Amino acid sequence: MIHFVVHEPGDVVGVVVVENIKAGTELTGWVMEGDTTLTIKSESDIPIGHKIALKPLVAGDTVIKYGVDIGKVVAPIKKGEHLHVQNVKTKRW
Repeated sequence: MIHFVVHEPGDVVGVVVVENIKAGTELTGWVMEGDTTLTIKSESDIPIGHKIALKPLVAGDTVIKYGVDIGKVVAPIKKGEHLHVQNVKTKRW
């Protein structure tokens, strides 16, 4: 079963594509470019459509999704944690 999708190998996040991801769950992700899979343990509950960190991130790091800069990290994020407004902000404002 695929739990999250990653568009490019350089992305630092994947997008959860199933309901009810709970902390402690072993997840399988599909990397579209290259058609490979990877596994990550979820460190937090993550709603469908939200992002999961593929590696540890620190304040000031750039978040890459779909090969594009989508914002900056404002609070430390562990591999497998939920990325959302509590730890990522846009660089536009």
